Amino acid sequence: MPYGSWAELRIDCVILSCAISAGIHGALVRDHFEEGTGAGLGFVVATVLLAVLAVVLTRKPRQLALLGTTAVFAGLIASYLLAITTGLPVLHPDVEAVDGLALFTKAVEAAGLVLAASLMRRPSVAITLNQPKGTLT
Repeated sequence: MPYGSWAELRIDCVILSCAISAGIHGALVRDHFEEGTGAGLGFVVATVLLAVLAVVLTRKPRQLALLGTTAVFAGLIASYLLAITTGLPVLHPDVEAVDGLALFTKAVEAAGLVLAASLMRRPSVAITLNQPKGTLT
């Protein structure tokens, strides 16, 4: 498989990770608003950020978008770790129980984090990724 194809596959997996996580966070917005406004707004913000990153990475997968994706995934994973251990002040002060959907979501985000970070380490990837998806090479 040529290098460009491998980089494109990794970008596609990062986009898929963003989309899956956005969908799950979006589906849980109502439930989290019932727990409190802070938790609900946190899930709205996560949904919007992930959806925007999925679109940006689809249109123009630049290093800045990969950096943003890495930061968002890291933030979501860290937030969940706090939510299940100590709670999040203001947003979700009560300790949350661990559940299967949350663990699945964090696994998807961790995979997206690793892939996005791996694409940032290679300067040559920036050249490969400058062409919008769906255009001829």
